[in-house]
This record gives sequence, structure tokens and C-alpha cells, in this order.
Amino acid sequence: MKTAGYLAEIMEELSQTVQQIPESKAEELVNQITASKKVFVTGAGRSGFMGKSFAMRMMHMGIDAYVVGETVTANLEPGDLLIVGSGSGETKTLVAIAEKAKHSGGKVAAVTISPESTIGQMADIVIPLPGMTKDQSAGSHSSIQPMGTLFEQTMLLFYDALILRFMEKKGLDSDKMYGKHANLE
Repeated sequence: MKTAGYLAEIMEELSQTVQQIPESKAEELVNQITASKKVFVTGAGRSGFMGKSFAMRMMHMGIDAYVVGETVTANLEPGDLLIVGSGSGETKTLVAIAEKAKHSGGKVAAVTISPESTIGQMADIVIPLPGMTKDQSAGSHSSIQPMGTLFEQTMLLFYDALILRFMEKKGLDSDKMYGKHANLE
């Protein structure tokens, strides 16, 4: 198959997965982000990269957003929100971070393939996304793509959709957001 054929197949997979995301859970997460003083995002590997891009866009919107583990990350306090992106919901380091957030009085949102996982069970908000985990030959959705790629792509699109919903609710546009874009590049 040529690259264009693979791209078409990937787009078809994504078209199917994004339709499976529960709108009520997405709205619940947008409302929790709005209600939180600070928002923290974490994930391991490629899921972590998707979370970093989401934290960056939240910062562009004026949200006090942080990536867990970065040197400039603030402390989590009661009423803050931790968003954990994890396909399996069982990554040990992420479980420990979620536990610490709960013990510190924070809310936890899990973006995961596995709502019944350890992180899913401790989360206040669970957003189930289709995909495959490294522990499964096929999760809730099969894919031609390797490993957790479909989940990671769906997560990035989901995060971008949350940004658009937040922009709509707050009356923001790209011009206003560029005012917070890095200018030391």
C-alpha cells in the first residue's frame, strides 16, 4: 500500500474513534478545567507528548496549566485538577502521581482506554477513548497502526476539541490566544 492509502486508512480509523467519545464526559471535563485554579497534565511516552501539547494550548487560553515533572511545575493544591492520559491506566509512575494528587485534595481526570483500570477507578472523571494498549492485542478498537498510536492520535484530537469548546464558552479566538504565545523563539 502507498502512503496515501495508509493516510486514508488512518483517517477512517480516527473518524470512527472520535464518534465513540461520550459528549457528556467531555463537557464535564471542560467544566472541571474551568472550575479549577490550576490544571496539571501527565502521561508517559507518546501519551505524555499529547498531554504537553494540551497544556501548552491551555496556557495560550490563560489557564494556569502545568506538565507534571517539568522544573517550572507548581504544587498541586485542593481544588486543582490532574489530567492523566494513559491507555492502560496501569502505568506505575502515573498511578503514583494520581494517588498523590488525590491525597493532596485534587481532582483527577483519566483519559484512557481502560476505565476499569487503577487510574480509572480513582479518577473523578473518566473519559474512555478507543484504542489498543501495549498489554492487549486489541483494546476496544482494532487498528492497522502499531502499538498505542490510534489511542494517542485520538487523545490529541480530543484535547484539541476540548480547546475549541473552551474557546467557544469563553469567547476566545486565535488572535487573543497569540497574545500568550512564546515570543522568545
